[in-house]
Amino acid sequence: MNVSWNWLQEYVRPNVSADDVARRLMMAGLNHEETKTVGADQAIDLEVTSNRADCLGHLGIAREIAVLYGVPLVVPAAQPAAQGPRVTELAKVRVDCPELCPRYTARVIRGVKVGPSPAWLRDRLAAIGVPSINNVVDVTNYVLFECGQPLHAFDLATLAGHEIVVRQPRAGERLEAIDHRAYELGAGMCIIADAQRPVGIGGVMGGAATEVTTRTTDVLIEAAAFDPVSIRNTARLLNLHSDSSYRFERGLDPEGVDWASRRCCELILATAGGQLAQGVLDVGTPPRERKPIVLRLAQIPRVLGIDIPHDRVRTILEALGCRVAGADERSLTVTPPSWRADLSREIDLVEEVARVHGYEAIPEDVQVPMAASARTPLDRLLTAARQALVGCGFDEAYTLSVVDESWSAAFSPWTFVPALRSQTPVLRRADQLRRSLIPSLLGALRTNESLANRDVRLFEIAKVYWQQPDRLPAEPRMIALASGGDFFDIKGVVETLLATLHAKGELTVLAIQHEMFEPGRGVELLLAGERLGFLGELSATGRKQFELRERASVAELAVDRLLAAAVLVPKAESISQFPSIERDLNLVVADQVRWADVERVVRAAAGALLERLEYRDTYRDPQRLGAGRKSLLLSIELREAHGTLTGAQADEVRDRIVAACRHELAAELRE
Repeated sequence: MNVSWNWLQEYVRPNVSADDVARRLMMAGLNHEETKTVGADQAIDLEVTSNRADCLGHLGIAREIAVLYGVPLVVPAAQPAAQGPRVTELAKVRVDCPELCPRYTARVIRGVKVGPSPAWLRDRLAAIGVPSINNVVDVTNYVLFECGQPLHAFDLATLAGHEIVVRQPRAGERLEAIDHRAYELGAGMCIIADAQRPVGIGGVMGGAATEVTTRTTDVLIEAAAFDPVSIRNTARLLNLHSDSSYRFERGLDPEGVDWASRRCCELILATAGGQLAQGVLDVGTPPRERKPIVLRLAQIPRVLGIDIPHDRVRTILEALGCRVAGADERSLTVTPPSWRADLSREIDLVEEVARVHGYEAIPEDVQVPMAASARTPLDRLLTAARQALVGCGFDEAYTLSVVDESWSAAFSPWTFVPALRSQTPVLRRADQLRRSLIPSLLGALRTNESLANRDVRLFEIAKVYWQQPDRLPAEPRMIALASGGDFFDIKGVVETLLATLHAKGELTVLAIQHEMFEPGRGVELLLAGERLGFLGELSATGRKQFELRERASVAELAVDRLLAAAVLVPKAESISQFPSIERDLNLVVADQVRWADVERVVRAAAGALLERLEYRDTYRDPQRLGAGRKSLLLSIELREAHGTLTGAQADEVRDRIVAACRHELAAELRE
């Protein structure tokens, strides 16, 4: 933001050079970009962070200078003389969308003479790069850059019914703005209308039909408060950004609306003449009282590492505009000013004291007491999960939380409630908060595939969003996987993850039918009998939905279920020093018998001696095995913890496994 040095000195006189002020402001958090000479003035370019909307005007910068140098701040009284009829006899204001415009004020000045601005006003605006238009418009710009509150002047004669209606646009409404471009107005926007048509885009830009010209004699001065989110969305949708929208997006001083209106009228009377109608049209709710914050004085040395006298702390906070009450030796009760919305916590006050007292006053080698923070169980779980998945060859992905409707509908196994919608698409057609991470990861696979990156294995840990009747949406965290491997490959990764987390409970699978998955290769995962997630290999339909040419498999797991089952502090176990024995088994079973069923029976029959069970292959041959039969080849590894396992013992375990499979699965051992 550019500020004029001569302009600043109307409010504060620190008796130092502009360069010294720029350096001091930089040390206090307003980064100095450059200083340029503009005629007899100097323009200081400062970087104002998004949380400091109070510094988007000369008065805000002057207030900072006054605090930093301990000098008085002079704020214009803004008390214009009002004469003639009351404003209620000349105009009307109605607000139909208070959620978008919580407050709207209007004053009327009659008999103005629109023409060139006086030299002092032109010079002030020229110093900060704002062109002069006419005395009335220049005053609205002047007050905008003086206090940060945007204003707008309407030609009262061009307002149908001399009425202002703040509302949302109707279907098909358009507006030609003062930049002489036409804009389509859509739902969710806040527009300023008269009795017949839109005359401005609230908080963004006024309309050409009601702008002030040399023919104007009566003006209506608007000063209002708008919802920051609405202004931001409107400016982005219309690709229309202005000095006004820039400030409204960041949130303004709710108590500064009336001052700005009075100041604007005062300067218009001084530069364009006219008569100010008595009173003000003020529609909306008064600003809320700020909640006090308790500042524990012991927090200052604890956080900063230095002692600052209590009187100095109080002086700094009061100079910043805070009300300090209820002080004792241990704490201060501080109510921040209306223009400092960024002050809401105790630590914010500590930071204010530090930057005004001077960061340079804090020695580099100061000893700041620190206490080690403990990682939460969730943090430890996610760290272990990331390590396990990276070890399996996966890379972590970060994708957008919104998807288009087709992706959202393609896969949502957790809930059938419609997705939450965003008013403003982040990308074209991407306006639905995702109910599953899998569509986003498949989109990432498609992108990599289009770039000839074929061997891609991705995982993501993020939240999904589900609507809930009569409650706030649920935001469960998920772990999703996507790779070019087959069903067994991705299932093995899930099993590795569970083993890494030492998850308690048996992992079982239930077959599901879904058009996204190949028949027989889509399952619901249960851990200790509770739903853990879903896993499957994409069918041709699923690949077509996401424009994938190659094979792909996916899985999605609920983090809260993993957290409930994980043993995050595992106990060490001794490794057996005795050799293992392997046996291969070739079991012939009915075609509908799943590997998960075989695995369950084998593990139960083998008992404690089973160290490893591995699926090898599936073989089908109707002539040799019979119709509707298949052969499953598997390997088992057996080991005794406290002695050498004999061949006879291994054969006994094998026979027990075969007998159990024959009894429960009607399996036969193929010799």
